[in-house]
Amino acid sequence: MMRHIKKSTAILLALFLYITATAAYFLPRNADISEAEKWVAVGVSYAILIALWWALKYKEQMHGNDHSL
Repeated sequence: MMRHIKKSTAILLALFLYITATAAYFLPRNADISEAEKWVAVGVSYAILIALWWALKYKEQMHGNDHSL
């Protein structure tokens, strides 16, 4: 039987793959910004992903608690 993937995990995984792929493709080709700016942009993107994951997990937990009463 296939294991169910939670919505928060699926969204996080899809966005992580997207950010990683676009960063790997576009950042080495972009000579207009410095290396530090490139790393900051990727770091901020990953920080936003972590915040989104935390918010979705919190929402799932709150939604799960409402149905257990």
